[in-house]
Amino acid sequence: MRLDKLLRGKAMHDAFEMLYGATRAEQCMQRLNSMSDRYGIDQLGKPPRVLTEADTLLITYGDMIRDPASETHSPLRLLRLFFHEQLRDAFSMIHLLPFYPYSSDDGFSVKDYRAVDPALGSWKEVLALSQEAELMFDFVLNHVSRESSWFHDFVRGVAPYRDYFIAVDPGADLSGVTRPRDLPLLTPVSTGRGEYHLWTTFSSDQLDLNYANPDVLFDMLDVLFQYIVQGASFIRMDAIAYLWKEIGTTCIHLPQTHQVVKLFRDVVDMIAPHVVLLTETNVPHVENVSYFGEGDEARMVYQFALPPLLLHTLIAEDAGPLTDWAAALQPPPEGCAFLNFTASHDGIGVRPLEGLLDAARIEALIQHAENRGGKVSRKQNSDGSKSAYELNITYYNALGTSDDDPHRDARFLCSQLIAMSLQGVPAVYFNSLLAAPNDDALVEATGRARSINRHKWTPDEILHALNNGSHPVFTRYIQALRIRRCQPAFSPQSPQQVLAPAPGVFALLRGEPGPGAVLCIFNVTSRSRVLPPFSRMAPAYHVESAVDLLSGKTLGAGQSVRLAPFQVRWLRLGSA
Repeated sequence: MRLDKLLRGKAMHDAFEMLYGATRAEQCMQRLNSMSDRYGIDQLGKPPRVLTEADTLLITYGDMIRDPASETHSPLRLLRLFFHEQLRDAFSMIHLLPFYPYSSDDGFSVKDYRAVDPALGSWKEVLALSQEAELMFDFVLNHVSRESSWFHDFVRGVAPYRDYFIAVDPGADLSGVTRPRDLPLLTPVSTGRGEYHLWTTFSSDQLDLNYANPDVLFDMLDVLFQYIVQGASFIRMDAIAYLWKEIGTTCIHLPQTHQVVKLFRDVVDMIAPHVVLLTETNVPHVENVSYFGEGDEARMVYQFALPPLLLHTLIAEDAGPLTDWAAALQPPPEGCAFLNFTASHDGIGVRPLEGLLDAARIEALIQHAENRGGKVSRKQNSDGSKSAYELNITYYNALGTSDDDPHRDARFLCSQLIAMSLQGVPAVYFNSLLAAPNDDALVEATGRARSINRHKWTPDEILHALNNGSHPVFTRYIQALRIRRCQPAFSPQSPQQVLAPAPGVFALLRGEPGPGAVLCIFNVTSRSRVLPPFSRMAPAYHVESAVDLLSGKTLGAGQSVRLAPFQVRWLRLGSA
């Protein structure tokens, strides 16, 4: 066995010992070896995945496109057809949001981790989609549906599931627990053995799993192995920050949680090094990037501060906080990357703004979202008060000042191209591609604020959208994605230098000094701007000319850079 595998083996043994004690650690190692032999994953032989400028991620539900009139075209098949016809050369990866049977929360209350929801299609259709692009599977490992067989067996007292959930004395002091919701933390459950109060971080339908029981960990490892066998190249670890619970602590980011992430990373690196782990932790930046560890935990983390900070930048027409934040960013560990996004199936997080914007600016952002028809979801604080947790609104709606705002499309596209330009891998939510407005009818139908940005489309609706009001957004969006994928300066490993050429302007230099570097300039205001020549903005690069990748126009070294309201320029620098 190679030395790196021996070292990982020791690291995994140490992780098991830290979590479960010395005696159980050896048993856990034996179980792990038996599991990997059973799946034969170590025979895959694929090399470690290297992230490049060609990597772009589409975030989508499996049923984002539905045709009620068709009995032969499943949602997964419709998604594959649309991707093949419209998106294949713009995206290399698809994040397929939970496609398993579920009972609530649009898939995040999983009833059966190992099955495809028959309303979406089958494993065969998931495999067909993987022929179009690499797939990211959602790994909803913090909690399970109360309609799952695991929970039913808990109620019946069947081993091992009677120990799969976290029963707590309702009189225990849980005031220090960090809450992402304002719902009760404990949910009473009646069984033949009496009533239990079970830990439910997110809702009464989502029962937290007890990772202090190694049987739970191994069941979830088994799920992970199946996902890899079924073709997952990326694994998104949902709500990972809340995984381990210890009464008397905040129950968020505990050392045991980080140890579990390291353990999963070691297992993946050893048996399937082509698979990339992504952690989902909607928290302030310092807490968020802690899931890189020392380069030994997640390979990717979301850039959660970016969506709300960009929203402030373009609504307040103020580049200062974004410039300060971007300039202070430390590069991820080698081989790791940020996932840069503006919108997703969830809302726009407010907590990541802590320490970046003052209270007055945050409140102004909340008020703006409400004025644009958005909702505000709140969390429970330890003192019993409530504070804003996320803004529920489509990003397109949020970036308009009114329904007839003449700059709405340009402002929206400026936000998206900033996310594409920053160091990392860009991720785009399906509804952002189509400039989707708020779906108020769906909110009313479901009673959930997050439904506002979870509109599902019929084929006719998509054709209408692409041929009417949002067509300019879609066309320019796809064009920018195609251009970006061909520029080595946008590699996640490519250096990034933040500039401040003028008030109201955000700017980046991407790439090593010399030909091929890209100067990214963004006017974040509704006023035209005239900037100094690009050669003065990048004096160390010693260039004589530049080509605007977005317009195809050439600029000379002494030529001023002119920007219309919310205009973006990607200037590829030429040789001296």
